[in-house]
Amino acid sequence: MTGRSDGMNYAPVGKPAPVVKPGEFAFSAVALDHGHIYGMCNGLTEAGAVLKSVYDPDAQKADAFCKAFPGVKRAASEEEILSDPEVKLIAGAAVTSERCALGLRAMGAGKDYFTDKAPLTTLEQLAAAKEAVRRTGRKYMVYYSERVHVETAVFAGQLIDQGAVGRVVQVLGLGPHRLTPKARPDWFFIKEKYGGILCDIGSHQIEQILFYTGAKDAAVTHSQIGNFSHPETPELDDFGDASLLTDTGATGYFRVDWFTPDGLQTWGDGRSIILGTEGFIEQRKYMNLGTDDGPGHLFLANGKEETHYNVHGKVGYPFFGQLILDCLNRTENAMTQEHAFKAAELCVRAQMQAKVISA
Repeated sequence: MTGRSDGMNYAPVGKPAPVVKPGEFAFSAVALDHGHIYGMCNGLTEAGAVLKSVYDPDAQKADAFCKAFPGVKRAASEEEILSDPEVKLIAGAAVTSERCALGLRAMGAGKDYFTDKAPLTTLEQLAAAKEAVRRTGRKYMVYYSERVHVETAVFAGQLIDQGAVGRVVQVLGLGPHRLTPKARPDWFFIKEKYGGILCDIGSHQIEQILFYTGAKDAAVTHSQIGNFSHPETPELDDFGDASLLTDTGATGYFRVDWFTPDGLQTWGDGRSIILGTEGFIEQRKYMNLGTDDGPGHLFLANGKEETHYNVHGKVGYPFFGQLILDCLNRTENAMTQEHAFKAAELCVRAQMQAKVISA
């Protein structure tokens, strides 16, 4: 796993588990504005996809990417990639407010689209994305990495499916991050561009609440944001939290922040607690505080057992192989389009209605 100190460059490395033959599924990377593009491409290539080409107008970003993925072709323009008939999917990590526009261009060119989270920043963009999906039949998939690229999160979903905790009635999520402001681009501190903290890193948490509760919809019952400690960047939300009520009757609460201290061994002590009618699950995703045990800790308690699982390197990341097969077969096993868009909608709504609790 790379990016232990900085979540922006978090790019898990898993075991290759190809679902297609060599050359059967080609994709390209466009827009390298966020380091998550590396994790996105790692996941796809480990599942057997071929990373054919890359384009970004910033030569330094393109150089670094080509160094990380030897053999990738450096395209002269975005249009060169969009017009390539061999490319089936565009993976992009553009500036957050520009992700929808890239998706519209990709889908308009007949490609499926795989974007970093948050996938968009306004309800107008959401409407445009939905219309393009209907018109083109293409996919607008989202890299909600804190679930799809974290082994405890994958394993928790499997345990819930097996009935290990009964019916899920509440999901609590903690998503702290380390800011490292000097390493962040200028756009990261402009709210119109990054969308606000509940839209940005809150999207991870909202997606998990929907997924673990099995919900198709939810209402944001409360949300708030603040800038407690960064007056030099007044448009940065360094704290946010929100509560949701899902259509299953379950509730969700999450807190996200930019207050991970420098002394912590990783970029954030991400956790979740999933309460069911017959037990609960706690995930300590990236570390076990005060130990050198590494990532991948899940704790389960129910009527039969109390167990600590260390799943690091044992569960894998099935999302990426499922996504490749979904693109080839026009199925929805990795994630439904409805789910991807609903999480996007709710993170925008949470941000829009948030009460400001600090200046």
